[in-house]
Amino acid sequence: MRKATPIGYLALAIVSIFWGTTYMASSIGVRHLHGITLSGLRQGTAGLILVLFFLVRGNAVPPRAVLGKLFMISLLMLVGSNGLMTWSMKYIPSGLGAIISATVPIWITLFSFFLVQRTRISLQLGIGLLLGFAGVAAIFYNYLASMMNPDFRFGIMLCVFASMCWALGSVLTAKWALHINFLYGAGYQMLFGGAVMLLISTLFIRESIQFSTFSAELWESLLYLILVGSLLAYGAYVYVLNNMPTSLAAVYAYINPIVAVLLGWFWLKEELTWMMGIGTLITLFGVYLVNGAVAKNKQLALTE
Repeated sequence: MRKATPIGYLALAIVSIFWGTTYMASSIGVRHLHGITLSGLRQGTAGLILVLFFLVRGNAVPPRAVLGKLFMISLLMLVGSNGLMTWSMKYIPSGLGAIISATVPIWITLFSFFLVQRTRISLQLGIGLLLGFAGVAAIFYNYLASMMNPDFRFGIMLCVFASMCWALGSVLTAKWALHINFLYGAGYQMLFGGAVMLLISTLFIRESIQFSTFSAELWESLLYLILVGSLLAYGAYVYVLNNMPTSLAAVYAYINPIVAVLLGWFWLKEELTWMMGIGTLITLFGVYLVNGAVAKNKQLALTE
C-alpha cells in the first residue's frame, strides 16, 4: 500500500496550486495567439525536452504499438482536451473554464461505466453525479445574459468537449496499461500532440508563428505554461499518481478550480459572485462523492 511522504505532499501541493494557475496563463496567452497554436507550442516544446532527456539517459524508443497508443491518447488528452480548453479561454472567463474542468472525474466515471466495467450505481454515486452537474448549472445562472453571445456559447462548448476528451483519454490510458515510464510516455504524448496542433495551426488556422514579434507578455505566458504547467506540474502529477494513496492523489481536483477562480478574479478582474462560490462548492462536493463512491466500488471488487 502506498504511503504518504513529505516529497509526495510537496508534489501534491505543486499540482494542486500550479495547475490551477495555467488557466490564467492561457487566458493571457490567447490574447496574442490562437489557442491551438499556443497549446501546440507549449506541449510540443515540453514534449521535446522530456523525450530528449530520456533518450540521452539511454531509454530505448518504445515499440510502434506503444507509440501508436500514445499517439491516440495524445489526440484526446492534448489536442482534444488541452488544445480546445486553451482555445476556449479566448471566449470565457478562466475561472469558469476551471470549474467546468472540475467535472472531469464525473465524465471519467461515466466513460468507465461503458468502456471498462459497469460500476455499481450506488446512492452516493447517483447523488454525486447530480450535484456535480447541478453545481455547474447554478454557476451558469450568472451567465444567462452571456449565453446570448455566440462566442460565449462556443467557448462553453469547447470547454465541455475538452473535459470529455481528457476523461476519455484517462480511461483509455488506464485500460491499455502501457508498460512505459509514465513521464517518458507523457513526453511522447506532448510531442505528438504539439506536432498535430502546430500542423492544424499551419494548414487550417493559417497563423504565422514569428517569434520576433512575440510580446513580453506572450513570452511570459508561453514559458510559464511550458516550464511550470507542463514540466513541473505534470511531472509532479505523475509522481503523485504513482507514489501517493489514491484518496490523497484526488485532492488536486478540488483545489485547482478554487485557485483558478481566485486568480481570475484578482488578476484578470473576472466576475466573482456568491452564486459562483456556491455553485463551485456544490460541483466540488459532487465530485468528492463520485470519487468516494468509485473508491468504495474498487474496494468491494477486491474483496469479492
